[in-house]
Amino acid sequence: MFDQEAKPSSGVLEDEKKDVIKVKVIGEDRSEIHFRLKMTTRLKKLKDSYSQRLDLSVNSLRFLFEGQKIADDHTAEELGMEEEDVIEVHQEQTGGGVSLDSLGRSD
Repeated sequence: MFDQEAKPSSGVLEDEKKDVIKVKVIGEDRSEIHFRLKMTTRLKKLKDSYSQRLDLSVNSLRFLFEGQKIADDHTAEELGMEEEDVIEVHQEQTGGGVSLDSLGRSD
């Protein structure tokens, strides 16, 4: 019968540190916001937090990691993210196409 509490070994603490990474989220204006996140946390939390900080609708933003669109249910682990990786944020753009008629050209 022992009265001492079990203390985690340093190996357990090392595993916990590896489970958390810091990433940079960079907007179109090149502003950076740093986030710490667990490798298994859904990236929806990061997207929501970023959009709230900038007072923007999360639906008006596109988050990209290495050119790939980040889905709400993706995790850092699934995307192979590492310490100091960069997530790019762009304003979602719709429309903007130009028809030949609007240019005064017709075929």
